[in-house]
Amino acid sequence: MFKFGKGKPRSKVGKLIDKHGYTQENLVKASGVSRNTVSKVCSDPKYVPSPSVLKKIMKTIRSIEPGAKADDYFDI
Repeated sequence: MFKFGKGKPRSKVGKLIDKHGYTQENLVKASGVSRNTVSKVCSDPKYVPSPSVLKKIMKTIRSIEPGAKADDYFDI
C-alpha cells in the first residue's frame, strides 16, 4: 500500500540507502554520525557535511558502493 520513503525529499545519499533497503538508523549505527546529521545528509541535496563527517559517511557508503566518490553524492 505505502512505499518506503514516498513523498519525502531525498538527497543522493538518501536515494542510495532507499535503493539498497537500508534505513537512516542503519546509517547512524554504521557511520557513528548523529541522527540529526544523517537526517540532513539523506534529505537535503545541498547539504555538505564537515570533512570528518564526510569521511565517516563515505566510508559507510563505500561498504554499499565500493567505487563511490564524495563528489558523486555531495557538491564539493
